[in-house]
Amino acid sequence: MRLHGYYRSTASWRVRIALNLKGVQAEHQAHHLRHGAHRAADYLRLNPQGLVPTLEMDDGTPLTQSLAICEWLEETRPNPPLLPGVALERAKIRAFAFAIACDLHPVQNLKVLARLRAMKISEYEVTAWARSVIADGLDACQKLIAPAQGPFCFGERPTLADVCLVPQLFNARRFGVDLIGFDRLLLAEAACEQLPAFAAAAPERQPDAE
Repeated sequence: MRLHGYYRSTASWRVRIALNLKGVQAEHQAHHLRHGAHRAADYLRLNPQGLVPTLEMDDGTPLTQSLAICEWLEETRPNPPLLPGVALERAKIRAFAFAIACDLHPVQNLKVLARLRAMKISEYEVTAWARSVIADGLDACQKLIAPAQGPFCFGERPTLADVCLVPQLFNARRFGVDLIGFDRLLLAEAACEQLPAFAAAAPERQPDAE
C-alpha cells in the first residue's frame, strides 16, 4: 500500500498513527501542499478532491478521507481496536473524533485560511480566526471526555479519539492557542506520546519534513 500525504497535514498524521497502531506497513508518497502538488492532474485522478491523505491499495484502488481510512483499517484489522467497547462507547469515541475531524479541523485548515487571505483579510485576523476556532473546539472536546477514565481519551488504551486529538493539539500550538486549562486533553496526549506508534507518526519523523 501507499499513503499519499504531507508531513504536517493533520489528516495524514491521523492515518499514519492508525497504520502504526494496527501494524500495517505503507510506502509514503509526499505531496507538498504549499507548492500545490495535491492539485496536480495525476493526483486529482487518484483523489478528485485534491486533498490528502489517500491510501492507495496494492491493486491501485484509492481510499480517501482520513476517518474512512481509519474505519476501513478497523474493519479489516480489528486488533488492536480503535473503536472498542459496546455500541454506546463506540458512538462516544466517534463523536469526539468527528468533532475534531469534521467540525474543528476543516474551518482552520490550509484551504480555508488561504481563502481568507485571498479576501484581503489581514494575516493577524487570519491567525486570530484559526486560534479562536481551535480553542472553542478543544473546549468542547475536553467536556466530551470529562466523564471518561484516562489516561487516554476513553480509557486505558488509545482509540480513534486519541488518533484525532494528538495532531489537533499540534495545530493548536502552531497557531499559538493557550492550552492552559485543557488538562484532560493534555493528559491523553502525554499518554499517547509514550507509544512508539504515535512517536513514529510525528511530522518531524517523516521523510518530507522541513
